[in-house]
Amino acid sequence: MKRLSFLAALLAVAVAVPLSIGSSHREAPRILKDPTADNTDVWAYTASDAPGSLTVVANWIPLADPAGGPNFYPLDENARYYVKIDNTGDGYEDVAYRWKFSTRFRNPNSFLYAAPTVDSVNDPDINLVQTYDLYKETYNRNRRLVGSKRIVSNAPVVPDNVGPKTIPNYAQVEAGGVVPVKGGGKTIVTPADDAFFVDLGAVFDGINIDKPGRPNIGLGNQGGGKDDVAGYNTKSFVLQVPEREVTRDGRSVSDMKSGNAVVGVWSTTERKRSSVFASGRKHGK
Repeated sequence: MKRLSFLAALLAVAVAVPLSIGSSHREAPRILKDPTADNTDVWAYTASDAPGSLTVVANWIPLADPAGGPNFYPLDENARYYVKIDNTGDGYEDVAYRWKFSTRFRNPNSFLYAAPTVDSVNDPDINLVQTYDLYKETYNRNRRLVGSKRIVSNAPVVPDNVGPKTIPNYAQVEAGGVVPVKGGGKTIVTPADDAFFVDLGAVFDGINIDKPGRPNIGLGNQGGGKDDVAGYNTKSFVLQVPEREVTRDGRSVSDMKSGNAVVGVWSTTERKRSSVFASGRKHGK
């Protein structure tokens, strides 16, 4: 059975990467003040339900308390959220997927995130509404953007799970957030339980992981560690696209030894370098 191999370029564990461009699960110093732009983990794999596709799960906004109302954890419409793919082995993106979000309140005079009962992802009882467009970008050998096309338009972000009174059947609501992608595949943006395992208390207590029974950030085999991100959410961006959309030759992969069988995958968040707020007055000579 053919498989596309993926080298998930997780900057969170790339120790040699400078902090100016690096990332971590939460604690990178320059991102602490900007949690909506904080990307954590990336998984890239061949899913059993789509053997001819690349499946990527990229997470943003770590340690989100599921009870964090009233507005929970909206994504930032002023940020650009990326999943980037290198298919030539030079460490730079050749293909990128960019999410652009919009936010509105149906009733700006209400403090409620949603009111009972919400039965669908587009239910009118959802007050804080987020939608997104998804773009596929392509780059040439000189790292210049040469193509950009919108492949998803005005898709709904799955709302946070306010609770059983407000959203009695959350699985039904979440399922409605899966939307098709032009060119093949599907995507969803949804709150999700953080799947990463890390004993944060032990790691940042002088890397106190050398005692018997204490695992090294979830990778050890002695047991006894505490998953300090258990019970917290992130915002998961899940994307599944055909292999031909991300390989260097635009073709599916025939076998593991094929020249197009390996890609690198990572996530980034980008903001404008500066913002200028005008007073509304016109100035002239």
